[in-house]
Amino acid sequence: MIVVAGEALIDLVPQQRGDALTPLRPVRGGGPYNTAVALARLGGAAAFCSRLSTDAFGASLLERLTGEGVATGLVQRGPEPTTLAVASVGTDGSASYSFYTGGTADRLFTLPPALPEQTRAVSFGTCSLVLEPGASAYEELMRREAGRGVFVALDPNVRGELIPDADAYRSRFRSWLPYVSLLKLSEEDAAWLGLGLPELAAAGPAAVVLTRGGEGLTVRTRDGAEYAVPGEKVEVVDTIGAGDTVNAALLHALAARDLLTPGALSELTADSWSEILTFAARAAAVTCSRAGAEPPYGREVEEFASR
Repeated sequence: MIVVAGEALIDLVPQQRGDALTPLRPVRGGGPYNTAVALARLGGAAAFCSRLSTDAFGASLLERLTGEGVATGLVQRGPEPTTLAVASVGTDGSASYSFYTGGTADRLFTLPPALPEQTRAVSFGTCSLVLEPGASAYEELMRREAGRGVFVALDPNVRGELIPDADAYRSRFRSWLPYVSLLKLSEEDAAWLGLGLPELAAAGPAAVVLTRGGEGLTVRTRDGAEYAVPGEKVEVVDTIGAGDTVNAALLHALAARDLLTPGALSELTADSWSEILTFAARAAAVTCSRAGAEPPYGREVEEFASR
């Protein structure tokens, strides 16, 4: 089982591009939430670890998790409102967000007791590692599980507008890296953090995967090896959830190879990395081909590959 720890929220997505006053469509989302759903759709065993509101949005978020087959035993509940993210979609399909997070449920997450015995990996990322007091609880969970030898994945998915002290966050981010087995981030994340692939790989992770939009994916391992695959051609509707899909696809592909142990990534050959990165690129392409964060099912990635 892969446990995904982090926020769930409601994306308010414009129904038309270029019109600031177009009606907004509520869509269930949040980076970790999307990752958990994507893992389940790809055919893996996934659990979600977070705090959801008892309001109507929170009930809808929980209902979808259950419907997708994501285990919810680690979900905490509270009466606080659900976080909202208002999306703005550019003419090229790229998305940016404005967040409404004051007093919301997911930021009041507290450290859970021991995770299920069958937990093979824990994935962290996005707003949950920024918004206190929950951020400190997620960080403590990361350190605790890494200390037990659990595979830790991190996707920072940086939202600069939520970070009041950029230098403090950059320092905190660096402090996480010795606990991380797999770091996945975008070119934009790396630029904001001021760190290149060699620096990131040398800071602790066994492997760092960099997403380059339509240009594809690159991985650099701790020993300095570097491999890349091109992006998959697709007509982009929007990029919402694409990075989360990559994160899930990487974890799913590693789990299928029984490589979710902190030291196992060093065993991967160039061919194996190429297969894993290509699978992730194809999964993300399917997500980009439709509106909102709608990650693919395993059969859809197979169908895409056989086009």
